[in-house]
Amino acid sequence: MATLKKNQEKSFSTIGLRSFITVMAILIAVLIFSGVLSYFVPQGSYERDESGNIIIGTFEEKGVGGIAPWRVLTAPARVFASGDGITIIMISLFLLIMSGVFNLLDKTNGIKIFIGKIIHRLSKRSSAVICICVFVFMMFGSFFGMFEELVTLVPLVVMLTLSMGMDTMAGLGACMLAACFGFSAAITNPFSVGLASEIAGVTTLNGVWLRVIFFGLIYVTLCAFLVIYIHRIRKKPTASLSYEIDLEKRKRADSIKIVPCAKNEFIFKVFAAFFGVQLIVLVLIASVRAISSYAIPILAFSFLVGGIICGLLVTEKKKDTFKYLLKGAVSMLPAIVMIAFASSVKLVMTESGIIDTIMNGVIKTLDGKGKFLTVLLIYFLILFLQIFIGSASAKIMLIMPIIMPICVALGISPAVVILVYCMADGFTDVIMPTNPVLLIGLSMVNVPYSKWVRWTWKLQLLVFALTILVLFFAVSINY
Repeated sequence: MATLKKNQEKSFSTIGLRSFITVMAILIAVLIFSGVLSYFVPQGSYERDESGNIIIGTFEEKGVGGIAPWRVLTAPARVFASGDGITIIMISLFLLIMSGVFNLLDKTNGIKIFIGKIIHRLSKRSSAVICICVFVFMMFGSFFGMFEELVTLVPLVVMLTLSMGMDTMAGLGACMLAACFGFSAAITNPFSVGLASEIAGVTTLNGVWLRVIFFGLIYVTLCAFLVIYIHRIRKKPTASLSYEIDLEKRKRADSIKIVPCAKNEFIFKVFAAFFGVQLIVLVLIASVRAISSYAIPILAFSFLVGGIICGLLVTEKKKDTFKYLLKGAVSMLPAIVMIAFASSVKLVMTESGIIDTIMNGVIKTLDGKGKFLTVLLIYFLILFLQIFIGSASAKIMLIMPIIMPICVALGISPAVVILVYCMADGFTDVIMPTNPVLLIGLSMVNVPYSKWVRWTWKLQLLVFALTILVLFFAVSINY
């Protein structure tokens, strides 16, 4: 997903300039390095079966070639006309549409009213409100890949928790942690599961049962963490890490009340119907084999048409609907550039004839090491890339085309690769200081990063241990 901006006039999916420059510098360096490798690594090729999977034992090595520099420089443009071009174009259009629709939902207050109304209906049930709030935010992250968009609701949820005798940290946990953990414990998240499934040539239904179980485990873990913390600070309020910060905030707790009026009620019903339809579409895509291969275009079309209809219904000036959609889509253009550069790495390696040689070397290195060790190495590779490349889609386009064939050749299913990617890609988004979304979310409610780390590091270790156990289970049953 793209990076959050403070400026409310801009789309919330606008990518920060510093983040864009950093990621682009890394991708350009990797692209140039892939070209340089062609002058040192011998060319080679595997035979492939009807599905395009490499056949072990058929590798044939050739001499060192070397790719022309102009081919490296033009790869980011030429990749759209390559064999992967259609997939890259579809993914790019999908991201533009999703960004446009999410911007529309934000600018029309659809997300705020939808979430806010649900929370307020539960405000008298303080014992259950946190768990239900966590479930709602995790569902949005897990099914629709919403994280940055939901972080904009941090002040709303924090003021709610304050009004119910809890603190700012509980509000951050119920909103920001929940949205991020839902994004990572993905069931049909189009930005991770959807894109990775498209590259792997499998449906989003593939391996979904374990992702559902993992979602449940993460949900229970986060709820238990928050409930235990809430009970502790209710017994001893000064134990709250945000105790002093919250003294002034409690006086403003009433500001979160959503004014009951016909317009807000109508907006709530419209967007409740919108998300209901999208869930139905996701279920159909996952369960109907005939359409599962077209998951990305179907989901993009459903979001676009549904978003336009909702926008026309709730906006006073109908032209605003298309203005918000266009601004949201334009804000995602830098991400498309990143995807083009990430995808071009595979193109350069393929054209220079070294990609199969590199795969052969990796396969030989991992052969006999065991599937679990291989999965762990992939896990830590993605964690390492996460430090520098926050965009889930950019990382997928960079490494999945290379990792997936290697794993299949070693007997590791695409479902395991998708699962390990989701686990490694997202959870650290809410602890890494290089993530601007985290820093902006904390700044919204005046919580220092040091206190946040002090509050969440044990939870992160627990989640890390849980992911390793689930991966071990997945490998042991040949998931």
